[in-house]
Amino acid sequence: MNYRTHIVSSLSEIGAPAWDGLAMAQERANPFLSYAFLHALHESGSAGEDAGWQPQFIALYDGATLAAAMPLYVKMHSYGEYVFDWAWADAYQRNGLDYYPKLLSAIPFTPVTGPRLMAVDARARAALIEVVRATQQASRMSSTHILYPSEEEARQLAEAGFMLRSGVQFHWLNAGYLDFEAFLATLEPKKRKNIRAERRKVREAGVTMRRVRGIDATDADWRLFNRCYKHTYAAHHSTPYLNLDFFQRIGRTMPQNILLVIAERNGKPVASSLVIHSQDTLFGRYWGELEHVPCLHFETAYYQPLEFCIEQNIAVFEGGAQGEHKMARGFLPTRTWSAHWLAHPAFADAIERFLEREAGGIDDYIDELNDRNPFRARD
Repeated sequence: MNYRTHIVSSLSEIGAPAWDGLAMAQERANPFLSYAFLHALHESGSAGEDAGWQPQFIALYDGATLAAAMPLYVKMHSYGEYVFDWAWADAYQRNGLDYYPKLLSAIPFTPVTGPRLMAVDARARAALIEVVRATQQASRMSSTHILYPSEEEARQLAEAGFMLRSGVQFHWLNAGYLDFEAFLATLEPKKRKNIRAERRKVREAGVTMRRVRGIDATDADWRLFNRCYKHTYAAHHSTPYLNLDFFQRIGRTMPQNILLVIAERNGKPVASSLVIHSQDTLFGRYWGELEHVPCLHFETAYYQPLEFCIEQNIAVFEGGAQGEHKMARGFLPTRTWSAHWLAHPAFADAIERFLEREAGGIDDYIDELNDRNPFRARD
């Protein structure tokens, strides 16, 4: 189609102006697609080849203009994806086949819906899909997975032969609330009472909260957050995906999209959360504590960001992966998508049958969740 195709191992080969010019022009674009966020992941080593995320971004040029692009990685494992395919990998291994390496289009460690097939028009997007399939076939990898695309992109990928898989997240919607109490007034009485009790427990423990905009965050704030983040991973006997260098980089390059919430007791910090936001959407991301205080996670990671959304007229708070407990705090179920293409015909058939069964279960699950709508039954 007269496009010039580049496969790049570093976003610097595309450059921030071209990448952001295309990415931020897409419908439902968000800060995680930005050059600043992705480049920080790569340059900090959080999502690089040594971590099992080998960048292999696709860029299509129409003359000197970047006409289409895709965040794409060669993956040697399935960590940090939030769409679980471990059972698929195990089935390959039990049959003497290699599942890894695989191709993955996603934002590392970030289960947030957004454009994956970034293009200036439908023609360029169609060309991009063909290049993705040709890339996988040429590399003889087991499969290609595109995680958290928009619903429109998911339909286009299905038309191109990809199998679709759906999941569920929980999002809070701002109905134009004047303040937090106005939001609470819309909940069922029991939910309202529980939230007030949780916030009261934090106050009675002597904890005070402060919200720090990214533009005002100091190096000490970032070091504190990193300490909290690492401590919580260690408490769960796990290794954190991200490092201080990453947090400091996004603090320098995209401060307008960042909010830190810091909890203190007797002048001593005890916990912190980090959320990313655009003008209309806030995304719950990372949290950590240095000492346990009952209900502090809810205050730091949910209620303080909710108050920020109301104050700033932010329309949506995407709560991140999983978590039915979010419904009791005013978050509602929202369907997400992923698209998959497997080279082995027999495995592709088996997984297609599995996905058909799973889809019915997801539909039933969403219906069940909607029956428990926290806003529906009110005095």
